[in-house]
Amino acid sequence: MAKKIILDCDPGHDDAIAILLAHGNPDIELLAVTTVVGNQTLEKVTRNALAVARIANITGIPFAAGAARPLIRQVETAPDIHGDSGLDGPVLPEPTISVDSRHAVDLIIETIMSHPPKTITLVPTAGLTNIALAARLEPLIVERVKEVVLMGGGYHVGNWSPVAEFNIKIDPEAAHIVFNEKWPITMVGLDLTHQALATPDVIEQIRAVGTKPATFVLEMLEFFGTMYKSAQGFDAPPVHDPCAVAYVIDPAVMSVQKVPIDIELTGTLTLGMTVADFRAPPPADCHTQVGVKLNHQYFWDLIVDALKRIGEVHI
Repeated sequence: MAKKIILDCDPGHDDAIAILLAHGNPDIELLAVTTVVGNQTLEKVTRNALAVARIANITGIPFAAGAARPLIRQVETAPDIHGDSGLDGPVLPEPTISVDSRHAVDLIIETIMSHPPKTITLVPTAGLTNIALAARLEPLIVERVKEVVLMGGGYHVGNWSPVAEFNIKIDPEAAHIVFNEKWPITMVGLDLTHQALATPDVIEQIRAVGTKPATFVLEMLEFFGTMYKSAQGFDAPPVHDPCAVAYVIDPAVMSVQKVPIDIELTGTLTLGMTVADFRAPPPADCHTQVGVKLNHQYFWDLIVDALKRIGEVHI
């Protein structure tokens, strides 16, 4: 039976690939795509999500816009990585579907509450503002969600500060809410996603698919790679967000370790740090775990297979 997910994202090059993977994999039932401010403004990332829907011919599921700013802090975006549009590089088509009239938070709650308990996995690949708001507005969703598999954080490394990752750092209060609810959480952080490199052999595998969606991915990775090389020194760009979707498809794509995690809210130098406590065996009630080691070839095989299944699309 396909695994039902809600993908909460801020496209973003790697978010776009996460959408394509979720849509193209037969073991995933994508129930909804929700957007939140992050890589760019809410307006831009929502427009990008709708453009990706057209590129992959995604129809019949709602796309809803959510929070336009963090809970408390000012908006921070990442144009040095994702460009002015949030998805620079390829020429994006005009969307052919409309944004759902519901706020993303309402859509998340309604979708979870209308399905049987423990059947929906939340996959946030952006700041956690929408997820935190949903948990506060309707606390019953916490016990109904099967699990939360999120891209964010890092137990040894940061990127938006020496110790904090972008998705957590831009709304640490929201992250604190999400991590301190008792739903099962898998944190797919930078320690894992920095292994998901779009190396030259990966590029050639995608090029061999030969479709317009595959060409779109190549164009994204070309821009993304150039920006990552300039901003962070990577020879091949790490493709973060699809790692979370890949884990839902098959947990065997990565090894995980159960460990308590909390979010630093007051440190002058450590704001937004995902503090993982590796000092001892985790307590019996530990509800958080982290991705540790990625099966690189299997991960990219999943993405290439999804692109093949999406096939040619006439834009």
